[in-house]
Amino acid sequence: MDKMLKVKNIYKKYKQEEVLKGVDITVEKGDVVVVLGPSGSGKTTLLRCMNFLERADQGEMEFDTISIDMHKVSSKEIGKIRQKTAFVFQNYNLFQNKTALENVTTGLIVGRGIVKTKAVEIGMKALEKVGLADRASFYPSQLSGGQQQRVGIARAIAVEPDVILFDEPTSALDPELVGEVLAVIKQLAKEGKTMVIVTHEMKFAADVATNVVFMADGKIVEEGPPKEIFLRPKEERTKTFLRRILPQEEYNI
Repeated sequence: MDKMLKVKNIYKKYKQEEVLKGVDITVEKGDVVVVLGPSGSGKTTLLRCMNFLERADQGEMEFDTISIDMHKVSSKEIGKIRQKTAFVFQNYNLFQNKTALENVTTGLIVGRGIVKTKAVEIGMKALEKVGLADRASFYPSQLSGGQQQRVGIARAIAVEPDVILFDEPTSALDPELVGEVLAVIKQLAKEGKTMVIVTHEMKFAADVATNVVFMADGKIVEEGPPKEIFLRPKEERTKTFLRRILPQEEYNI
């Protein structure tokens, strides 16, 4: 397997609170790495540091041939990393004054310098992939939460990133809309897209993950294939989390 993305020894502090305490994570080509853990364990901060939406206090990143110090990183280096990644936010982060299609094409035109006609073609294909080609001219306010999040995913896949980072993509959705978003992500996993997904959806994690990372208190407590983590967790902290979050009959996913 190709080691596509590796981050080592990430530390991040907000005021006096240490949120990440020396986290390492490796993502290989075609991996679906699912990050689990209780609220406040540092999952979202880890993801945001990996895309430089937050700057780590310490840490190293290797991405293909690029090696960088995550604290001293230059804006040029950040640009190179962002050319290879896409980020799907909890709260969609769509432009409210732009249609679904415009939300998908803006990054292509402005960020990647793609001509508008080509960008529209790519954008329509991406919307089609998430089942929203018929909603291309709709504004976010005319779409359900699930549809807005699917536009967010279309925007991510349109730039053909090496890695897609998902920050709890269903946490802002009503329960009945969760399935439509997870179905799209499952399809991307089947196609071999490389993804890092922070989620609370356990069944989904067991279905799509090639590797599960369990975090607590700013550290990785345990990681391994989903069967190992869900069926035979080694660490007491992992066992406690799974017992609390899964109904008893589902403890063995």
